[in-house]
Parts: sequence; C-alpha cells; structure tokens
Amino acid sequence: MPLDHVGIAVRDLDHSTALYQKLLGTVAIHDEVVESQFVKVRFLQLGEHLIELLQPLSENSSVSRFLKKRGEGLHHLAFRTNDILTEMDRLREIGMHLLQEEPLYGANHKLIFFIHPRSMDGVLVEVCQPLPT
Repeated sequence: MPLDHVGIAVRDLDHSTALYQKLLGTVAIHDEVVESQFVKVRFLQLGEHLIELLQPLSENSSVSRFLKKRGEGLHHLAFRTNDILTEMDRLREIGMHLLQEEPLYGANHKLIFFIHPRSMDGVLVEVCQPLPT
C-alpha cells in the first residue's frame, strides 16, 4: 500500500498552512469539513503525496482529545488501497486491531478506517480507498 498522506493535528489551520507553505513552497488544494469526525481538514500538495492538516471543530473530536494529550504534531500516516474491504479482512486475519468495523466516509472523497496505535507500535495508521468520481 503506497503512502497517501500524512495527517497533522493543528490548533489553527491558517497558521499551520502558512508555516508549511513557507517551508515547502506548497499550496492548499482542498478544504473540507468532516462532520462525522468534528474536524476541518486542509490538504496541501507535496509532490505525489498530501499533507492533511486537521483542526478540531468540537471538544468531542478525537483530534481535540489528541491535541490536549499530545499537542500539535503528527496524528496519523495514511496508506492507499484499491480494495478497502479485502484490506480490512487481511489486517484482521494477521491480528491487527481495527478501530472501525466498517469503512467510514472520510475527507477528500475516500473510504477510510484506522488501525489502533497499539497494533502499530504507537502510530495511528489510516487506510483509505479513493471513491470513483
């Protein structure tokens, strides 16, 4: 599964966007509110990959809890698959603890699920499948 994007938890989307634009000379390509996860996301293009900045919109957001516990920084690594259901089955079979029973609709027109950090030496991993447009 190739790397799709790197998710970074931030408190201020505009401030963090400006930092990454200065550092990398990149541009923001897509903003979206993901209501089910109580976050606003902004994608920055970085070559073939994306940086996803995640700003919580509610105290109920897992990103809000992450920021309180760990502060701003790396939230997750996301890898792309062409068959998310098969990948879920494969990962369960090899003993990975998945955080969802079924894929969720995520940002940037993708189906997603997460692997619990305990299964990945402390790193939250997202698996995503782009939906047909």
